[in-house]
Amino acid sequence: MAGVVGALLWTGAAAVQKLSDAGAMTRWGLPVATTIHNLALATVVGALVFAVVILPKDARAHRPHTGERKVDVAPRAVVPEHPAFTRVLALAAVAGCVWTISAIAVLVMTYSSVSGLPVSGTQDYTDQLVFFMSDLPVGQAWLIVTICAAVVTTLVFGLRSISGLAVPLVLALLSFVPQALIGHSASAADHIGAVNSLFLHITSVSLWVGGIIALVVVSGKLGSITAPTLRRFSALAIFAFFGVSASGVINAAIRITNWHDLFYSTYGQLILAKSAATLLLGVIGYMHRSWIIPRLSGGTKASTSNRARRLLWQLVFGELLIMGITSGLAVGLSRSAPPQSQELVQAALTPAEILTGYALPPELTFPRWFTEWRMDWLWVFFAVTASAVYILGIYKLRRRGDKWSALRSISWFAGLVTLVYITSGGTAVYGQVLFSAHMMEHMALMVIAPLFLAIGSPVSLALQALTPRRDGSRGVREWILVLVHSKFSQLITHPLFAAANFAGSLILFYYSPAFDLAMRYHVGHELMIIHFSLTGYIFIQSMIGADPLPFRAPYPLRLLLLLATMAFHAFFGVSLMMATTLLSGDYFGNMGRAWGGSALVDQQTAGGIAWGVGEIPTLAIALGVAYMWSRQDARETKRTDRAADRNKDADLDAYNDMFAQLASRDVSVGTNRTHTNQSR
Repeated sequence: MAGVVGALLWTGAAAVQKLSDAGAMTRWGLPVATTIHNLALATVVGALVFAVVILPKDARAHRPHTGERKVDVAPRAVVPEHPAFTRVLALAAVAGCVWTISAIAVLVMTYSSVSGLPVSGTQDYTDQLVFFMSDLPVGQAWLIVTICAAVVTTLVFGLRSISGLAVPLVLALLSFVPQALIGHSASAADHIGAVNSLFLHITSVSLWVGGIIALVVVSGKLGSITAPTLRRFSALAIFAFFGVSASGVINAAIRITNWHDLFYSTYGQLILAKSAATLLLGVIGYMHRSWIIPRLSGGTKASTSNRARRLLWQLVFGELLIMGITSGLAVGLSRSAPPQSQELVQAALTPAEILTGYALPPELTFPRWFTEWRMDWLWVFFAVTASAVYILGIYKLRRRGDKWSALRSISWFAGLVTLVYITSGGTAVYGQVLFSAHMMEHMALMVIAPLFLAIGSPVSLALQALTPRRDGSRGVREWILVLVHSKFSQLITHPLFAAANFAGSLILFYYSPAFDLAMRYHVGHELMIIHFSLTGYIFIQSMIGADPLPFRAPYPLRLLLLLATMAFHAFFGVSLMMATTLLSGDYFGNMGRAWGGSALVDQQTAGGIAWGVGEIPTLAIALGVAYMWSRQDARETKRTDRAADRNKDADLDAYNDMFAQLASRDVSVGTNRTHTNQSR
C-alpha cells in the first residue's frame, strides 16, 4: 500500500478533480481496491501454477508419466495428498474469494470514477451502474473479470485433480485480456502494440509475484522437495523476468517518446523507480539460481546448507516486499496520465483511422511489402521465446551426446521468422485495409508458416530433451504426453477431422460474422491468427510431420485428403473471384482509399490469392507425402530382403511349394476326371 500512496501523492492522481469529483472514497479506494485485486489475482495464478506444473499431488513418488490411460485390475489404495499441494490449493481458494470481492469493488468504484458520482445505493445510481456494465467497454471488461473470478474460485473449491485444475488456471490467465484492453492501452497511438505489451506485462508479473507468494506460503510443507521446487520456480521466474522487462520497455516507449519526459515528468520518474525495482528483483533471482539452489541440492556441508536456507527465505521475503511496492507503483501509473495526451480528436479522424485505429498506409507497391512494419509484440515474444527454448533443447541433446537434424532446426527458425513477418510486416499493415493483403496474410498463416514449423518437429525435440519427472508432478514433458494421448487430441489430429477443419474453416470464417469481428476488433484478429495457425499446423503435421500423433492415416488416404483440400481451396477462390457482393462491405467498402482498385476488384484479387497461394504449398505437401510413401516402400523392401537372407529364402520356398502342391492337386484331379470319362 505504501507504493500506491506514494505514487498517488507524487503524481497528484488522488487530488480533488476540478470538473467532476467522485469523492475521497473513490479517489483513494479505487487504487487500493485495484492493488488488492491485482495481488489476489496474481496469488490465484501463482498457486494454480504451483499445483499444475511444480508440486506433486501425492505424497508418494511416482514412475514417469507416459500419458497413456491405464486400466486398474484392482482398486488402488487412496494416496494422501502432499501437504504442500493441499496448502497451495487452500491459498488459491482464499485468494479467489478476495479476487472476486475486490473485482466487484473495482467495478463499482470504476463507474464512480468515470461518472464523477460518489458511491451510493440509490436506484438511479444502480440503474446507471447496470448500463455501465452492459453497454460501455470499460464496464463490460470489469464485468467479465468479475465473472471469471467467481467461476475460477468455484472451480478451485470443487476440483482436486491436476488436469482439472488446468481449467481454472487458463481462465485466470484469460482474465488479463479485458484488463489489457482498457485504460491507457486503449487510447495509445499504437493501441495494438500497447494492448499486447500490457497483456504480456501483467501476465509475466502475475506469474512472478504469485509464484513468490505461493512459495512463501508452502515453504513450511516442502520438506524433501524444496530443491526441485526452487529449481522449477526459478526457471519460471527467469521467463517472467524477461517478459516483465521487455514488455515494460515496450509499453513505456509507446507512452513516452523523448528522454525529457522520462526523466523530468512524474510519470517517467515512476517508470524509472519501477524499472529499478525490477532490476533489483532480477539480481535477487540470480542469487537464488547461482548460489542458493546449488547448495540446497546436495553435495555441500550441513552448515553451508543451513546457511543457504536462511539466506534463501530472507531473500524471498525481501523479494516479496519489493514486489508489493512495485505493484503499488504500477497501480499509481495506471491512475496517472502519461506526459503527453494520447486522446485522439474524433473530428480529425480519417475513415481508415476510425475503422483500424491507424492512418491509411501509403499506396501498396512491391518494396512496401517488406518496408512497412507494425510490430505485433505478442507474436514477436512468442517467436523469441520459442527460438530460445528450441536452442536450449538442442543444447541439452548435444550435451548428452545425441544429435538433432540441422534441417529441422533451419525449418523451425524459418517458420518463426515467417510468422513474425506475417503478423508484423507488410501483410499485417496492408491486411487491415486491403482484402487481398488480408487473404495473403490468411493463406500464409494456414500453409506457409505451419509448413516450416511442422517440419521443425518441436514436440519430438521436447520429449527427447526434457527429463521425466519421478515425483508425480507434471512438467512440460508430462503435459505434452497427456495432451497427445487425450481424447481431444485424438479428435482434432485425426486426418479426416484435420482436413475438414482445414478446408471448412475458410467458409465458416468468411461467410459468418467472425470475419467482420476479426477485422474490427483486436481480440478477434488475434484469435483468427491462433486458430488458423493451429489449424494449418495440425493438418500439415498429420500429413508429413514427424511428431507423435494418436493416429496416422495410410499414405493413399493422405493423398486423397490433400487432393480434396486443393479442390476445396480452388472452389473457394473461384467463388470469391466471381462474387459481385462485398464480404464485410461496411469495413472494406468504407476505407476511403484514394489508391488501388475498388473494394470489389480487390476482393476478386483476394480470390485469386486464395486459389494460388493455397495450392502451391499444398502441392509441396503432396510431393512430401509421395516421397515418404516411396521411402516406406523402399524400407519395407529392404526389410523383406534382409529377412530372406536370414532364413535363406524360406518364405519364398514355402510360397513356391504351396503353388507346386496346388498344381499337383489340379493334375491329379484332372487325371481322375479323364479316367472317369473313359470308363463311361
